[in-house]
Amino acid sequence: MSNKIIKLKPGKEESLLRHHPWVFSGAIASMPSDIEEGEEVTVTDNKGNVLGVGHYQIGSITVRILEFGKDSLSDDFFERRLRSAFALRQTLGLIRPDNNCFRLVHGEGDFLPGLVVDIYGDTAVVQAHSPGMHFARRKVADALTLIPEARIRNVYYKSETTLPYKAHLDPENEYLIGSYDGNIAIENGLQFNIDWLKGQKTGFFVDQRENRALLEKFSKGRKVLNMFCYTGGFSVYAMRGGALSVDSVDSSSKAVALTDANIDLNFPGDPRHHTHDTDAFKFLTDMKKDEYDLIILDPPAFAKHRSAIKNGLIGYRKLNGKAFDKIKSGGILFTFSCSQAITKEMFRLAVFSAAAKSGRKVRILHQLSQPADHPVDISHPEGEYLKGLVLYVE
Repeated sequence: MSNKIIKLKPGKEESLLRHHPWVFSGAIASMPSDIEEGEEVTVTDNKGNVLGVGHYQIGSITVRILEFGKDSLSDDFFERRLRSAFALRQTLGLIRPDNNCFRLVHGEGDFLPGLVVDIYGDTAVVQAHSPGMHFARRKVADALTLIPEARIRNVYYKSETTLPYKAHLDPENEYLIGSYDGNIAIENGLQFNIDWLKGQKTGFFVDQRENRALLEKFSKGRKVLNMFCYTGGFSVYAMRGGALSVDSVDSSSKAVALTDANIDLNFPGDPRHHTHDTDAFKFLTDMKKDEYDLIILDPPAFAKHRSAIKNGLIGYRKLNGKAFDKIKSGGILFTFSCSQAITKEMFRLAVFSAAAKSGRKVRILHQLSQPADHPVDISHPEGEYLKGLVLYVE
């Protein structure tokens, strides 16, 4: 065994035997004092039996297991895992002429903890969420180009804001392979400008693709309000769905500009769409009642950590309460939470509380989650982060 060994306390191997990929600091009996951030390590039980190999980091999650039952990673590890991930996306029917953007790697859901890869045409945008994946970034980039069917020409590394600050890694966003050669991607036949250089996440929220397609079916003949519009994904789908009008709201002027560009890309000169560069809560407070009969609430995470759960739930109740107060009778509300710390039950209770306080009759039409290219490892339920509801409000 060439790796340094982390030995667990008696009984603490149970979760790993069930293939949960995280080793918490409290489970560790012993480890060498010279292990470095991001290093590949072997984890054993208290008797020395090998449980798996993974990346070490400082923090409560001390090791993320990459391969169970092995003491080291093979040279072709990343190529094998990435080929497997690509095969799943082929099975899902996501790779076709009218759709060339999707998530290729969703961390633990693709058995690559700490790694996210989104595909936009022939460009892969790579994000590391662990020091180990940061150090493996060039192996990941090389492995991506070894999947011939993927036809990836450019690999952009974007991890300046995703790596733990305690690691002191000072990563730089950069092209690992190729260079910038256009940024228009196609999702379900619609075109989008993707700003992976300066935009949020990898430049686009690919996790809302199926929910945007569902919204399109509800949009015909409705006046639509898209709150926290970011790049205007929901707005573009609503326009194609035959909405009477679409108003897109975001406090970021850059987001509003991106939304305008995406609308113009698909519906040049269409007078049905308007953008508003303003605070979402202020817009909801100031707008007239019964002005909209389809409202989308897709805010950024209100609770990124467990310590913020209480305030996050207050935020969701307040936001949804304003929508219930203002939406037209017979209206449709699409409401979401992307906060991993907020469970499905917590979010629903917050929305239900807001509905009860409003006195409106509310029925659930759909219960939404993340799409299949954001899979959840059955041994790692924490991977289910996106939750949403489609509500009919009388």
